[in-house]
Amino acid sequence: MGTVKLVFQPAEEGYAGAYHVLGEGVLDDVSAIFGLHVDPNLLVGKVASRPGPLLAGGSRFLATVTGKGGHAASPHHAVDPIITASSAVISIQQLVSREIDPLQAAVVSVTFMKGGDAYNVIPESVSFGGTFRSLTTEGLSYLMKRIREIIKAHATAHRCTATIDFMEERLPPYPATINDEGMYHHAKEVAETLLGQDNVRMAAQIMGSEDFAFYAERFAGSFFFIGARNHTMKERHPLHSPYFVIDEDVLPVGAAFHTAVAMEYLKKHTTASN
Repeated sequence: MGTVKLVFQPAEEGYAGAYHVLGEGVLDDVSAIFGLHVDPNLLVGKVASRPGPLLAGGSRFLATVTGKGGHAASPHHAVDPIITASSAVISIQQLVSREIDPLQAAVVSVTFMKGGDAYNVIPESVSFGGTFRSLTTEGLSYLMKRIREIIKAHATAHRCTATIDFMEERLPPYPATINDEGMYHHAKEVAETLLGQDNVRMAAQIMGSEDFAFYAERFAGSFFFIGARNHTMKERHPLHSPYFVIDEDVLPVGAAFHTAVAMEYLKKHTTASN
C-alpha cells in the first residue's frame, strides 16, 4: 500500500525544526503530510481546520541605531539615537494600517527597546526589535523589505547609522501555513467519519506561526487543531502559559485520527494507481 513516516517536532518553537528535517533529506520521497496541534479552546473529541491559509508566516528583527552619545544637558552636542529609534518605531507601526490591504491580515509588533542606563546621559546606541507576520509568504517578504527601508531612512534623516538583522540563517523565517485543498478535504472527511460531522469545525485564521509550514510548502499538507480540554476545566490557559494542561483523553483521539488519515490516504491512492 505504501509507507507511513512519523515525524516528531524537534526545535519547533522558534528554531524551525522542520526546515532542518527537510534539509536532512529523510522526507524526500513523501507525497503528502498531516499534522495535529492541541487546542485548549476545543473539547476533547473535536477538531478544527480550514483550507488555504491557516497560520501566519513569521519572522523577527533586531535593529541597532547608532548616533553620538553626550550629556543630556547639552543635546546639541550629541546625535540622539533614542529619537531616531522612536520615530522609526512609530513609522513601522503604521505599515499595517497604511501599506497592507485591509482585507489581508498582517502584524508588526515592536516588543523591546534597550539603550542607555543613566538619567543624564544620551546613549551612543539604541537597540529594538520584535516580530512581523503575514498570512502570505509574499506579504512577509514585503514587511521585511519595508522594515529595513524605514529604519535605514530614519537613521539617515536623523544623522545616525543603523543595522538591521533578521537572523535568517540562525532563525529562518517561518512561511505561512497553507493547507492543500485536497489534503484538507481528505482529512476533514476522515474526521467526520471518525468523530462525527458536528465535531469537525471550521477554524479561524491565526497570526501565530508553525514550522509545519515548511512541510506544507514542499508537500500536499493538512494541519488540524485537536481539542484538549473538558468541561471540568474551569479556566482555559493558553498554549504558552505555565499553567497549561490537557485532558489526556485527547491522546487516543489524536492517534486514531493520525492513523485513519494515513490509512485512508494510502487506500485511495493505491486504488487510483491500480
